[in-house]
Amino acid sequence: MSDHPNDPFDDLMRQALANEADRIEPADALPEIQARARAQRRPATRRPWVLTAGAAAIGTAAAIGAFAVLDDSAKTAGDDQLAGSPGTTTSATGAPSSTIPTTAPAPTPAPSAATQPPTSSPKTTAAPSVRGIPETVRSAAVPVYWLGEKVGTTTADPTVRLYRTWSKIVHGRPAFEAVRIMTSKDAGDPDYYSAWRGAQVSSVTRAGDVVTVDFKQLPQTELDEAAATIATQQLVYTVQGAMNNARDRVQVTQQGRAGGLLFGHIDTSRPFSRAEASKVQALVWIDNLTDGQVTKSPLTVTGIAAAFEGTVNWRATNLKTRATQADFTTTKEGQAFSPFAVPLKLQPGQWRIEAYLISDADGSISDTDSKTVFVK
Repeated sequence: MSDHPNDPFDDLMRQALANEADRIEPADALPEIQARARAQRRPATRRPWVLTAGAAAIGTAAAIGAFAVLDDSAKTAGDDQLAGSPGTTTSATGAPSSTIPTTAPAPTPAPSAATQPPTSSPKTTAAPSVRGIPETVRSAAVPVYWLGEKVGTTTADPTVRLYRTWSKIVHGRPAFEAVRIMTSKDAGDPDYYSAWRGAQVSSVTRAGDVVTVDFKQLPQTELDEAAATIATQQLVYTVQGAMNNARDRVQVTQQGRAGGLLFGHIDTSRPFSRAEASKVQALVWIDNLTDGQVTKSPLTVTGIAAAFEGTVNWRATNLKTRATQADFTTTKEGQAFSPFAVPLKLQPGQWRIEAYLISDADGSISDTDSKTVFVK
């Protein structure tokens, strides 16, 4: 108790406190306290979810980035470089210019099953679970490889070689369409054929440096070991040419499973690498004419050859009058796959045009390619 009950200061303070108390309206504070408590707990429950979602987004982006997709603006697919010299294993063959250069470093090649026939029947195994992405373009000219009998073979040589033609696709998937043509269409040249007739392709997808070609049905043709190796490379060269990448390996599966035998010899349990060009490709071919083509004179015949001293012989024969023109030309580079050109002036009629190589050992014809054309 104050010693001075009548102190004016005490009276003033009591009055001020009373006035302030009269302004306060009592209320239930429990809901507000509970709301504050919930607000403080909420970040603790949300934070793990946010971190999990962020990690999932990063993982998804990484998975999408693992697949390469061909540029839709490309108008020409494949084989944008000349075939390599006889010692080159990853060179592409000569072709029309391409807008899609190959710049990625070459992966370490896996041993090619096409050159190592198994001693026993391999087990069929499920293909890897990683699914690739189909490559698509609006329009492209795709290379398709065919088999042709080699002239002047020896016992050490395969009896067939790869020859290339071009096919136009308006839209779709270049590699898929190229394989579909290779397995179901005619080459357009009576000298060429496919060992893959009867096979039914399901899909062509790429994941990393492996292109998987899945078939509903593999070819049932049985070949000798040497021909089986070339026929396997027919698929490899066609797929790589259409995708414009000679470095990707090609995995063959049937209904999603690998390990079956191709042509009675070739184990498909591992992806195939591109074989050395000089061991599987024709050493000379004409590439700007198709069999049965109608053309005008003068014309220039162009092609690719790996010729001794760069010498390519040629002959043009009128199939009615038997009139003949013959001479030789040279490639831009000797002892390597290189382009050649032959200008011709021909009278109207049906002509057989041949390009061929002469053996330096005995002077015999060693390799040849021919086209029959109608000159207006």
